[in-house]
Amino acid sequence: MLDYDDEAREYDATRGGEPRARAAADAVESLLPHGPCTVLDLACGTGIVTERLLRPERTVVGVDRSPGMLSLAERRLPGGVVRGDGTRLPFASESVDAVVIVWLLHLLEDAVPVLGEAARVLRPGGVLITTVDKNEALFAVDSDIAEVMADLRRQYAPPASDRSNRVLRRAARYGLEPSGRTRFPGTGQGRSPRGWREAIEAGRIPWATHAPGDQVADVCRRLAALPDQDTRRPDPVYGLVALRA
Repeated sequence: MLDYDDEAREYDATRGGEPRARAAADAVESLLPHGPCTVLDLACGTGIVTERLLRPERTVVGVDRSPGMLSLAERRLPGGVVRGDGTRLPFASESVDAVVIVWLLHLLEDAVPVLGEAARVLRPGGVLITTVDKNEALFAVDSDIAEVMADLRRQYAPPASDRSNRVLRRAARYGLEPSGRTRFPGTGQGRSPRGWREAIEAGRIPWATHAPGDQVADVCRRLAALPDQDTRRPDPVYGLVALRA
C-alpha cells in the first residue's frame, strides 16, 4: 500500500483534483440523509471531498490514520478531523447518522472489519455510503489499454474487497441493507498508455509486481507501441452504494 504521508502533498493533483472531488461529493450528497445529522467521512484523506459535504445543519467529521493527510484536511475542516483507524473507530456505538467511505475498500485485503465498525457507530436508520468496484471501473471502458493489460490483470489482480456483491453480502452480516445507488465520473482518472507504463515500471500497480518480469516487460512494450502515447483514455465511472442500518 502507498505511504500516504509521502503522497499527501501531491495526492489531489494526481487524483483528478477539484473536478473529481466535486463529482464524488455531489454523488455522496444525493445519498445522504436530509436535515440535521452527523456524518463521519472515513479515510477522508486531504478532506477535498469532505469539505464539500459541510452544511449549516450538518456536523461533518473527517477520519484518517495518515498524519500527512490529516494535516491538509485540517485546513479544510478546522477542528473537524480525527486521527483513527477504520477497524477501531474512536466513536461511540450508535453515534452518527452516516458513514462515508470513498476509495478505501478496494485497498483492503479484508473489508469486513471496516464494514463492522461502520455498522457499530451508525444509529438505527443510519446509512453507510461507499464506493464499490473501483478497479473494475478503471478497465471497464473498451480501450486499447484495457485489452493490452487484460491477461496480466486476470492472472495477478487479486479479488477486490470492494466488489459490489462481496460488499453487499458482507454488509448484510451487520444488518446493513441496500437503500440506494448512483455513479459519478472519475474526472481526470483516464490514464494514457505512457502513464500506465510508467506506473507499472515504478511499482505503483501492486498486483503487477507479482507477475514474472518478462510478462511485465512484454505488457510495457505493448503499451509503448500504442498510438497517442500521451492521450488520456476515457475517464472511468465509479459506483457508489448506500446501505441502511
